[in-house]
Amino acid sequence: MTKLLSVPQQVVIKPIPSLTGYTPNELFTALAKQPHSIFLDSSKELSIETFSILLWDPVLSVESHKQQTNMHLHKKFAAVFPDTNPVSLGSDTSPFMMVKDLHQQLLTGLEIVAQESPSLPFLIGFAGHFGYDLGAYIESFAPEKLGEYATADMGCHLYTHSLIYAHHTDTYYLCYLSNSTNEEMVINDLIEMLHKAPNDGFTLAKEWQANLTEQEYCTKLDNIHEYILAGDCYQTNFAQRFDNQYSGNEYTYYQKLRQANKAPFSSYVATPQGAILSLSPERFIQVKGNIVETKPIKGTMPRDSNPVIDQQNATTLLASHKDQAENLMIVDLLRNDLSKHCIAGTIQVPKLFALESYPAVHHMVSTVTGKLAQKEDVYDLLEGAFPGGSITGAPKIRAMEIIQELEPNGRNIYCGSIGYIGLRYDMDTNICIRTLLCENERIYCWAGGGIVLDSVAPNEYQETLDKISKIIPKKESIRT
Repeated sequence: MTKLLSVPQQVVIKPIPSLTGYTPNELFTALAKQPHSIFLDSSKELSIETFSILLWDPVLSVESHKQQTNMHLHKKFAAVFPDTNPVSLGSDTSPFMMVKDLHQQLLTGLEIVAQESPSLPFLIGFAGHFGYDLGAYIESFAPEKLGEYATADMGCHLYTHSLIYAHHTDTYYLCYLSNSTNEEMVINDLIEMLHKAPNDGFTLAKEWQANLTEQEYCTKLDNIHEYILAGDCYQTNFAQRFDNQYSGNEYTYYQKLRQANKAPFSSYVATPQGAILSLSPERFIQVKGNIVETKPIKGTMPRDSNPVIDQQNATTLLASHKDQAENLMIVDLLRNDLSKHCIAGTIQVPKLFALESYPAVHHMVSTVTGKLAQKEDVYDLLEGAFPGGSITGAPKIRAMEIIQELEPNGRNIYCGSIGYIGLRYDMDTNICIRTLLCENERIYCWAGGGIVLDSVAPNEYQETLDKISKIIPKKESIRT
C-alpha cells in the first residue's frame, strides 16, 4: 500500500452559542440529503452525560460490496491532506483493517486545541455503517446471499469536522481539522441549508409483506431445535424480514419513528441508494480511554398501557429462567470476544440481568467490561467481536451458518452496527436492531430473537411482532 503522508495539523474545538435553541433533530434536517451524512442521535439521560453527533461532507470513504472493498477520495481530500498520494488497497485486507491503516496514516500526531476542555467523544475520525454481512468477509462460510441489496455492506467515512451536541449542558461544539474548514463557513452554510431544507412527506405504498408465514416461521424453529439437539449450537438468533414500497423523504419517517421509540442508540445514515433508519436500544461496543463496555440484550416482554400489567410483565421477564439462561450464554460469548484484546484478568460483568424499559418492550440487559490492551487494538476488537454475539447465537460461527441456511433473505444492515472510531481511538457502536433499510424506494425491516431448546415457536413469533410494534404500528398492517 502506498504510504499516505499528512502535514501536522490541529484539531480545533469551539462552542457555538449561535445554535442554542435548535435541537439536533432540527439541525440535521438541513443535512439529511447530503451525501454520506450521519446523525448519531442520543437521548438525554439524567444520570449520565450524553451526546448527539452530526456528520456530513467526508473527505474519504471506504465501501465494501459483494466482497470487494474500495476507497474513494472526495473532492476536499487533496486540500485537507495536500501531501498525499492515491492509495491502492490490497484485496486481501479485511475492511476493518483497511480503515485501521488509514486511521494510523492520516490521524496520527494531531494536536487538539480547545477554548475550554469539554469531555467530548469522537471530535473527528471515521464513522459509518457496518452491515451484518461483513461477517462473511471475515469468516470462512460461503456468502450465498451477498449482493442481494444495493446498499454497501460497509460504508465507513473520514470526517474532518463534526457538530457535537452535549445534552446535559445544552451546548453545541464544532470540532474540525484546522485546514479543512472554519467556524464561520460551517455555521453559515448549515443555517442556509436549514432554511432551504425540504419539508417532504413520506408514504408507504401498501401493507407490509413478511418473508415467512407464521407456519413457515415455526417450521424453521423446529429445524433450529434439531440442530440444538444434535449439538451444533446452544442458541441461534433467527429473524424474519418485512418489506414495503415507499415514496418521499426518509428522514421525515425517521423523525416520526424516533418520537415513538426514543431509543438511546438511534441513528440515521444517508446512503447513495436511500438511508438507514436505526431506533436501536442496544450498545454493541464502547471504548473510552482504555475501558471497553458492551451491553447485550437478551429477554423481551411487551409494555402495557395498564401500569399494573406493565409491572407484572417486567417482573415476569426478570424471573424468567429461560431468558436468564439465554442472556448468560451471550454474556459468556462476549466475555470471550473481549478477552482477546483486553488486558488479562480485567473482564468483569458489573450488571447481570438488569431491566431496561422502552416504549414498546421491556428488555433484560447485561453489561460486560474490560480494559483494552492498546488503543490501536480498537479496530481488532471490533473486527474480532463482529457481528455482535447477541444477534448471532452460540457458538457464533455455527449459529451464523444456520442463520444463513434458514433465513430466506440476507440481513445487510440488520444486526450490524452503526457508530464511530474517533481521532483518539475512542469508539461507540450500536447493534442495528429496530432498524430499517431504505433503498431505491423499497423499505425493509427485521425482527428476531434468540432460539434455545425450550423456545416455544408461537411465543417467539409473537415476540418478533412485539419488538417491531413501534416500527410497524398495527394500523400499518402486516401481510404474511
